[in-house]
Amino acid sequence: MIPERKHLRRLDSVWIPNPVYFITACTLGRTDRLANEDFHAIALEVWRNCETLYGWAVGRYVLMPDHVHFFTCDARGERTLSYAVGRWKEWTAKYCAQRLGFAMPLWQPEFFDHVLRSSENYGQKWDYVRDNPVRAGLVAAAEDWKFQGEIRDIRCD
Repeated sequence: MIPERKHLRRLDSVWIPNPVYFITACTLGRTDRLANEDFHAIALEVWRNCETLYGWAVGRYVLMPDHVHFFTCDARGERTLSYAVGRWKEWTAKYCAQRLGFAMPLWQPEFFDHVLRSSENYGQKWDYVRDNPVRAGLVAAAEDWKFQGEIRDIRCD
């Protein structure tokens, strides 16, 4: 008989209803293409359509020169996270190619996701992300970075 392990007993009770996800997506080759008004407008346009088209609401975000961070949650239970982020990456890339003449592909194939477990965790992650431009030497204070904002107020339960 195999002895029962503590960590295995706990797994069946790990469930986070309506989780908020922290997403990071990077440009292919980490090229600096994102921290500008033109990409910002495209990113906002596509994020605003995500809830209507794919059922995923987008909250706070920060654009960095070669990557983007944003918070999202499933608003309707219709599509997977991978599907919604994939469509966001697809449409931002298409619009950047059409409108800005960006060479394709724009994005690395994968993205990083992290489930936030509490409001405290959300606040800590937001503080860290919001300070990215300061740590990168792009601005002196986080509030001076103009490529950040919030599409919709989403919270951890």
